[in-house]
Amino acid sequence: MKSRNKGKDFCMFGLPGMFCFFAVVIVPFIYGIYLTFTDWDGVSKVKNFIWFENFKGVIRDKEFWTSLLLTFKYVIVVVILVNVIAFVIAYLLTRGIKGQNFFRAGFFTPNLIGGIVLGYIWQFVFSRVFVSIGESTGWEMFEASWLSDPNLAFAALVLVSVWQLSGYMILIYVAGFMGLSEDVMEAASIDGASGWVKMKSIVLPLMMSSITICLFLTLSKAFMVYDVNLSLTSGGPYGTTEMAAMHVYEKAFTSRQFGVGQAEALILFIVVACISGIQVYLTKKQEVEA
Repeated sequence: MKSRNKGKDFCMFGLPGMFCFFAVVIVPFIYGIYLTFTDWDGVSKVKNFIWFENFKGVIRDKEFWTSLLLTFKYVIVVVILVNVIAFVIAYLLTRGIKGQNFFRAGFFTPNLIGGIVLGYIWQFVFSRVFVSIGESTGWEMFEASWLSDPNLAFAALVLVSVWQLSGYMILIYVAGFMGLSEDVMEAASIDGASGWVKMKSIVLPLMMSSITICLFLTLSKAFMVYDVNLSLTSGGPYGTTEMAAMHVYEKAFTSRQFGVGQAEALILFIVVACISGIQVYLTKKQEVEA
């Protein structure tokens, strides 16, 4: 009787989710691997097998490797800034300050705005608002749009990404801080542990589960950034802010080299999966229980 009820529950709740997962994730993934061995241009009905020619095309595609290196630089900066800022703000918002619930909601709000809309909003800010500030104050930093300068365009992309992602990570860190054992913290205070010693030896080890989640989420989101990249800079100026995901899209759908684009997407997936897996493994080893 129990097994029959379990079967009913699985058919009602588990089976639809599993079907959607296979239909949306597994089947397209397998089909994508198949396309890496064909010369399909995304339009024609004929798909000829060319085996590893697409991967040879990836090796010859210098722009892809340039965008991948730029993506690594972007990921490093964004992951560090997002997690440091989110951790510090979450710590402050769990110290009992006045209006902390209002601030939590406020910091989370940017995460609710879609990446495309967010990019266009900040495009207006960098191109109009900052330039107006520069004209009225004479500050050289704001005299021209950040999006027209290769170095400042990258900084603008990082700034918008950090502003968007930090709010979600703050909530995770806040939940981690609120879950810390009061007994452990009081025992540390009684033993004479100072603020930094308490943070280094007690708070950080107990927060490692939250750190693991936040690092994983920021890594995956930063590596796969596309919407903000498209609406804010469109890869410009002169392709200097074109991230790997945007290059893959352009290669597959604009240049109609779908096989090469799919091969590049597969390589990007493997890179992200390996780095994320190593990160989760290393941070999981640091986790402790109160």
